[in-house]
Amino acid sequence: MDELVKAALKKWPSVPHCYGWLALDARGDWYMRDERIQRSGPFPQVKGSRIQHDKLLAFIHRNYAHDGDGAWFFQNGPQRVYVQLEAAPYVWRIGDAPPWPLTAHTGLAAQPRQAWVDERGRLFIDSDIGLGIVHTLDMGAAADAVEQGRWQPAAIAFEELPARFRYRLVPQPAA
Repeated sequence: MDELVKAALKKWPSVPHCYGWLALDARGDWYMRDERIQRSGPFPQVKGSRIQHDKLLAFIHRNYAHDGDGAWFFQNGPQRVYVQLEAAPYVWRIGDAPPWPLTAHTGLAAQPRQAWVDERGRLFIDSDIGLGIVHTLDMGAAADAVEQGRWQPAAIAFEELPARFRYRLVPQPAA
């Protein structure tokens, strides 16, 4: 987390959390979802405005974390902006040759532990930093890794993933 963010948290510790305004899709793209977009429909059916500003993306990536309840957020200064997830907290990019290294959409390197495939054929990999979905553009490299025995995916229903790996697709304020 940025030092500037830590300082803001100390200075303003009681800023209300924000819900529904930021989302991460299964390809690692971030979306702003203002009130009009939120009223138009749920994510990812209605995505909102894709964030394309490089410095803003880098700031989000450096300050992306999760709480003890498995809700992922972006710490924006003193405000915690909770993230709606389309599939998983991370989106993996895979190197195209052995040992097929994993890199999260945030730029973090990860060590794979286990692979899973859901009923839609999407590949998820649990790693030392958490669970992620493999980016669709990297499925060729992932198939090579599976064929070479690097990963042996087990079947899992998508609806089981959040509970098993302790993350929330749609964080909500405490009642």
